[in-house]
Amino acid sequence: MKIQRCKGMRDMSPDTMAVFHGLKGICRDCFTKWGYREVRTPTIEYLHLFTSAGTLTPTMLGKVYSFLDWDGWSGERVVLRPDGTIPVARLYTESMPGQGLARLFYVANMFTFETGDKTRERWQCGAELIGVGSAKADAELIALSMEIVNKLGLKNVELRLSHAGILKALLTKLKITPEEQHKVFDSILDGDTKVLAKVTKLVPELGEILMPLFSLEVQSPGFLREKRESICRVFPEIGSALGDFCQIVSILDELNIKYKVDIASGSGFEYYTGIIFQLFTGAEKIGGGGRYDALIPSMGGGDIPASGCAIYLDKLLTLVKDETVLQPSAARVLVKGSDPKKMFDTAAALRQAGFIAELDLDGKSADWTLEVKGSGALTLTDKAGKKTDYQSIEQVVKLLEAKSAS
Repeated sequence: MKIQRCKGMRDMSPDTMAVFHGLKGICRDCFTKWGYREVRTPTIEYLHLFTSAGTLTPTMLGKVYSFLDWDGWSGERVVLRPDGTIPVARLYTESMPGQGLARLFYVANMFTFETGDKTRERWQCGAELIGVGSAKADAELIALSMEIVNKLGLKNVELRLSHAGILKALLTKLKITPEEQHKVFDSILDGDTKVLAKVTKLVPELGEILMPLFSLEVQSPGFLREKRESICRVFPEIGSALGDFCQIVSILDELNIKYKVDIASGSGFEYYTGIIFQLFTGAEKIGGGGRYDALIPSMGGGDIPASGCAIYLDKLLTLVKDETVLQPSAARVLVKGSDPKKMFDTAAALRQAGFIAELDLDGKSADWTLEVKGSGALTLTDKAGKKTDYQSIEQVVKLLEAKSAS
C-alpha cells in the first residue's frame, strides 16, 4: 500500500523551499529594519490559552487540534497552536513583565482542522507591537505590511479596513440580547459579510444613517469626519471608535497608502478591539492584522495595549514570482578523485571560499567538475567540456570567482 501524507498537509520540494525561504527572508529583513526582534513560541500550548475570554471565535475553536498531554494518571488538554498572536502575548506576559514597549516578530506554522481540500497547516510571518495604543502604532503595522507586499512584487494588493470598536458599539444599539450581539460579532469575524445588514434592519433609523459607512469605497477622511458628526448626533456611543478610525485613515492618506473602508467585513479574531485590516490580491487573502488591547489584560498581564499583523506565506508561494525572492545561488562544483582525503579537503576549501561543493558519488555531470589527481594537480571542466589544469586550489577559486562575478 502506498503511504501518503496526512490530509490537508503539504510537502515542500527543494524548489518550493527555496521560494519559501526567500519569502521568509524578505519578511524578516523588513521586520528587523523596523526595529522588531524575533521570538519563537512552542507548537503545543494549553487549550485554556485559547478558550479564555476574548481570544478565538467558537467556529475557530471548533477547528483546533486538541489532545490530552498525559502526566501520570491525569492530563492537561493541549492544542497545536491555531494562531500566532495569542502565544506571543502569553510569552510577553510570562517572560517580559515590565518590558514596556516591545516590537516582536515570529515565523511559525498554525494548525486548524479543515474539510475537503483546504489546508490544515499554515505558515505565516507575524509582528506584534506591544505596549502602546495609538493611531500611529496601528498605521505603523499597516505601512510595514504594505512595504512587505510591495517588496514581494505583488501588484494590485487591496487593503480593506474595518474597526471592531465600531462594530461592537453598533451591536449594543440593536434590539438583540447580549448573547445575540456576541454571536453576530463572531459571525462577522468568521467572514459573514451579510449578517450586519440583516440585523441593522431591526433599527431602520440607525441602518439608514450607517449604510453609507458600510458601503463606502472611496478614500476620503473628510467624508468620514463628516459622517462622524452626523452619526454621533444620533449615536454618541460610537464617537470614540469612529474618531480612532478617522485618525488612522488620516495617517494612511498622508502616507499615500490606498485602502477601502469595509466596516461590515471584519474577518479576524475575537480578541480584536480596534482597527482590523486585511490584505487581498484578487479573492485571495494574503495577510492582515489589527488592535487587541484586551488580550494581554485577559492573561493577567496588566493594562497593556497591543496590535499586530501577519503575512500568510503559504498563500504567497504560488503568487510571488520566483525571481523576485530567490537570491543568486553560489556556483556548484562537483569534486571527483580517487583519494577520499584529497577530495574532502578540496571540497572543504571550495566551501570556505563560498561555493557549493558536492562529492562525486554517482558519476553525474555538473556546471563545474573539479578532478583531484593523485599528484595533487587539479583539472577543472566546465559544462561545455572544456578542461583546464591547475596546480593549486587558490587558482581554481580565483577563476570561479571571476566567472561568478561576470
